[in-house]
Amino acid sequence: MAAKRDYYEVLGLDRGTAEDEIKKAYRSLARKYHPDHNPGDPQAEERFKEIGEAYEILKDPQKRAAYDRFGHAAVGRGSGGQGRPGGPGGPFGQGEWSGDLGGFTGFGDIFDMLFGGGGLGRQRQRGPEQGADLRYDLEMSLEEAATGLERELDVPRIVDCPICGGSGSRPGTKPERCSECGGSGQVRSVRRTPLGQMVTSGPCPRCEGRGRIITDPCRDCDGLGKVRRNHHIVLTVPGGVDTGTRMRIAEAGQPGIVGGPPGDLYVYVTVRPHKLFQRDGADLYLDHRIGFAQAALGAEITVPTLDGETVLKVPSGTQTGTRLRLRGKGLPHLRRGGLGDLLVRVSVEVPTRLSSRERELLAAFAVERGESVAVGEGLLKRVRDAFGGGERGGR
Repeated sequence: MAAKRDYYEVLGLDRGTAEDEIKKAYRSLARKYHPDHNPGDPQAEERFKEIGEAYEILKDPQKRAAYDRFGHAAVGRGSGGQGRPGGPGGPFGQGEWSGDLGGFTGFGDIFDMLFGGGGLGRQRQRGPEQGADLRYDLEMSLEEAATGLERELDVPRIVDCPICGGSGSRPGTKPERCSECGGSGQVRSVRRTPLGQMVTSGPCPRCEGRGRIITDPCRDCDGLGKVRRNHHIVLTVPGGVDTGTRMRIAEAGQPGIVGGPPGDLYVYVTVRPHKLFQRDGADLYLDHRIGFAQAALGAEITVPTLDGETVLKVPSGTQTGTRLRLRGKGLPHLRRGGLGDLLVRVSVEVPTRLSSRERELLAAFAVERGESVAVGEGLLKRVRDAFGGGERGGR
């Protein structure tokens, strides 16, 4: 999975750019790459979406502040309450965010995970909850897929600020109770309608639903109460993995909420194509050319494998397209013991340039088999005189 570009880079801006300049840059680029102005251009359509996504974050002061601090980790896009990986709503759970976390991608919206959804700093009014999952995209060579590997990872996590203990206030101070909502985080409004009074409630606009006001923010976390820290783990990948293999590392994701367990880390494997071998499960395929005489008479040839060269016996009379099997020279079976095979697909190479001697010998071979060849009557006569007509051989 390709990492997302920096949102400021997408809009061609610096991080300190004013809000009106952000809007101006967005409008200019949106007009340039709008699908109506670029019909049938998929790259322009993707660029238009990328520009819209960047503007959606940078135009909002709260989301922009969180993005400036945490990068793409802070601005995930939820997808309507989908389940955890493998559950209802798709394999990736609550939507997907990716970015500057060294190959990591998280499941779910960081705003929702940290602050209860809908706004920065909003408290969850629920019990313990499992933390968000993380995704790591691992790219490896075919040789590494054959042997397996160990890789050390620093998993980025959003944790309580160790300086303020997650309160967001400078040590020695406490948040103040919001006078607007009395600390509840909710305000009620009464509206008269033809059917009578209608009472509605919603997040407090003064404290944004937190129920408290931070008057002296912590300098380490800028009042967010959260900081990013790396969690070191050793990832062990078994031999035999293939593109699409998913590995689950339990409790290596984001910390839980209100004492809940951590989320999980999901590792998705991509195996790079090899310049020589093609793969089908645990079996490998290799295309190899042999000479005409080797195919006709049989031979022992040297062919490459993943662990060095080996000798392959070519039976006499081998035809182009024949598959010769080397047992146990493939990849490990991921879910059962043993190794796959290496199948060598043979193609008989026809020489394009011949010396005079080679032409004479092949002409003699054609005469012996009674085959008509385009070598000229003079050469054929010399061959017949030298070698004689002989009896026709088998085909």
